[in-house]
Amino acid sequence: MTIYNLFPTPVQFFKLNRKLRKLENNFLLNQEQRKNSGNTSSINNYILQEKELFNLKCFIELSLNKYFKEVYAPAEDVELYITQSWLNYCKKGQFHHQHRHPNSFVSGIFYVQADANKDKIYFYKDEYKQLSVTTNKYNLYNSDSWWLEVKTGDLILFPSSLTHKVETVETDLRVSLSFNTFLKGNLGNNQELTELVLEK
Repeated sequence: MTIYNLFPTPVQFFKLNRKLRKLENNFLLNQEQRKNSGNTSSINNYILQEKELFNLKCFIELSLNKYFKEVYAPAEDVELYITQSWLNYCKKGQFHHQHRHPNSFVSGIFYVQADANKDKIYFYKDEYKQLSVTTNKYNLYNSDSWWLEVKTGDLILFPSSLTHKVETVETDLRVSLSFNTFLKGNLGNNQELTELVLEK
């Protein structure tokens, strides 16, 4: 039997090949926070524009560029840029509600502080199921959700339409930096009346 994995959803991991510097770590852990649904988030929604995170932003932008070129292989002069970016703080017993990222093309999460043995991210398949067949062995084809382990220094990139959440946290503190992106440049073709000029 041959199975073709048609139209998969690209979720890609990158790894920061260094520890966060003391300045970066202190800056990320000591942001002013606001209440969110199940946890807290930074008040600053453009955190990657801060000078303290310049090097981290460079790593994220390089990773975004690799993801975009590998997954979408654009023929046109178009690229991704980061729009908003913010921090999420989950203390023991807190969670991050199930959600997607509207008004974004690719989204990402960088793990500032996460325990590889306890911390996970859950992704969900939202498509309509005409029939629901009970399974005795879950796999990538029959599952409606899938979790992946995460750890400090991991960066995950995925389509912004992909639903995800964090279940109740067991560690003392889990900190992640999330961000959205959009496209800039030209899409389509002028003569075919599909041209779209995207300016930042």
